[in-house]
Amino acid sequence: METNLKPQDYRKYCWKKGEKIKTVIICIGIMGLLSYFFYRSILAMIPLSAVGVYAFGRITQKRAEREREELTVQFRECILSAATSLQAGYSIENAFLECRQDMALMYGEGAPICRELNIIKRGLAINISLEELLLDMANRSSCDDISQFAQIFALAKRNGGNMAEIIKGSANQIGKRIELKQEIQMLMGGKKMELVIMELMPFGILLYINLGNPGYFDNLYHNLAGTVIMSGCLAAYLGAYLLGEHIMHGIAVQKA
Repeated sequence: METNLKPQDYRKYCWKKGEKIKTVIICIGIMGLLSYFFYRSILAMIPLSAVGVYAFGRITQKRAEREREELTVQFRECILSAATSLQAGYSIENAFLECRQDMALMYGEGAPICRELNIIKRGLAINISLEELLLDMANRSSCDDISQFAQIFALAKRNGGNMAEIIKGSANQIGKRIELKQEIQMLMGGKKMELVIMELMPFGILLYINLGNPGYFDNLYHNLAGTVIMSGCLAAYLGAYLLGEHIMHGIAVQKA
């Protein structure tokens, strides 16, 4: 029986069972860490809830980005499989239907591409054209590669041409962009690890001093002057964190 027939907007992450609770726990942990090191007060978690909300949004955004990347990779394999079926004599519509089994074997029934192929099968059954279904997938996925393929496919379908060669050419272009992104990620991996170490280092230093000299920072907590100083330190830390994330994102975009 077909499942997952509800069209998904990939710009918004669709939470799987238990993921949201785990993410909330992580965000609470971040708030607790900041409240302990900067204020030593559980009440500080109330204003720091803004940080928790931001962290939740960032985690959600990164998961949505990973899901879009996953869909792009799977879509490339899908259209390569469809091109093979075309060469074997299938119509373009049946070629997309036939590749559903291959995708399930490669990625599993719960994979995004299997869900999309289920939607295509249902759409074709009620006489929605394949061009419309691919354009709809492109709009919902917000993936440039899928969008470009859908537009090229629609033009080729209207104007005629060797569909198998067009599909293979598009798959090769998508593959090259995927390989470029993977190379960039590998190059950026070391820098990202360095950034994580720099982000965690202040807490390591504070913990080391606290363990070696208990009470060393007591004058900075539970008084107005200390609260102002630590609030300034927290603002500087959060500003440095955001700046680091912005720089890493800028480098990745520039290399791409």
